[in-house]
Amino acid sequence: MINRIGFTLLLLCLTWHVPCAFAQADTKQRLKVVKDLAKSGGSTVIPELRGYLKDAEVEVRLEAVKAIVGIGTQHSLDALVEATGDNDPEIQVWATDGLVNFFYPGYVQTGLTASIKRAGSGIKGKFTDTNDQVIDPFITVRPDIIEAIGKLASGGNGMEVRANAARAAGVLRGKAAIPDLLQAIRTKDTQVIYEVLIALQKIRDIDSSKQIFFLLRDPDKRVQIEAIETAGLLQNREAVPQLSDALSRSTDKDVRRAALTALAMIPDPASRPLYELNLNDKDDQMRAAAAEGLARLKNPSDKPVMEAAFESEKKMNPRLSLAFALVMQGKNAMDQFGPLVYLVNTLNSGSYRGVASAFLQELARQKEVRENLYPGMNERTREEKKELASILARSGDKDTTPILEALSRDSDLEVAREGTRALRILHSRVQ
Repeated sequence: MINRIGFTLLLLCLTWHVPCAFAQADTKQRLKVVKDLAKSGGSTVIPELRGYLKDAEVEVRLEAVKAIVGIGTQHSLDALVEATGDNDPEIQVWATDGLVNFFYPGYVQTGLTASIKRAGSGIKGKFTDTNDQVIDPFITVRPDIIEAIGKLASGGNGMEVRANAARAAGVLRGKAAIPDLLQAIRTKDTQVIYEVLIALQKIRDIDSSKQIFFLLRDPDKRVQIEAIETAGLLQNREAVPQLSDALSRSTDKDVRRAALTALAMIPDPASRPLYELNLNDKDDQMRAAAAEGLARLKNPSDKPVMEAAFESEKKMNPRLSLAFALVMQGKNAMDQFGPLVYLVNTLNSGSYRGVASAFLQELARQKEVRENLYPGMNERTREEKKELASILARSGDKDTTPILEALSRDSDLEVAREGTRALRILHSRVQ
């Protein structure tokens, strides 16, 4: 009789959300069960954990989704997709980051889940400044996962959820999420817009950049700069007038730098006066952007000017850009003090490796440049081998395969791993 009364009271408590000892005890018991299941660490308990995703108590559902994320096998994916449909923002974030973590291991340690806290009925968390994570091209993500994350980007429970989902869509190169990402921009939340722009850069869909013209004049400087960079990276020629306008009208040095850099990524003879005007600017980043713009015009008559500037330039950024320009204009031999050797040597620099790598990746699309990079690969430093493997994976062709195969057998295990990964990327691009 007591058990029946207790059970009846428990049902009443759960139905009317009234705190009572029976309900609290029952919740604690379910939490203990979930935690015990999580300790097993095996995929076999996922079906049972998945059942707790429908629990009436948020804390039980949250503990269940954390346990499923912790197990982290392919068997977790269906349950995590289901969890994205929960109406609790913290659960939505954990489900999102858990899905990304399967394809990009370690993501939950750096994503929003690492700093998330309850704030009343919502959540608060800190987004890391590092936003360069992206899966390798050979990795395929299930369409239903991209769809679920896209839905959270446009309609998640709170701006943190939406921004987090937008970041996740970028990491997973989720092209199918673009309509949801473009809808998310309309929230007018700065963090959401910023994450959407970064995601569009990673996905690299040129048409999507045509939907962000209005952001090129956004009053928030951070958003405006990211929109400018997106237009440049996606090489949206229709944005050239707006970028030129931003360059001429803005008094903010960061906006002007971004605008000229974007224009340099969209080579247009009409922009030549802007490149020439800024080639001797007192700002070294403006000089660098101007040199890049002239480089991509590939006008042989610019070579003497570039050579003189390369020899006299003291700042690293513009000097790398000038080296890039000279190689683009045909000076691509591996001479000891030549511009191509200078770029390769810079791969050993922790501060400027990324700049040199980006230039070499663009240059290596030219077969003649690639073939000049191949000889003497075994004699290069560890960093040069690793970076060149990554560069050639993304810009190489069938002629690159033997080079990467050799690197995959390198005696240095780090180089060998990068060589093997590079081969997979190359084969995903070139059949």
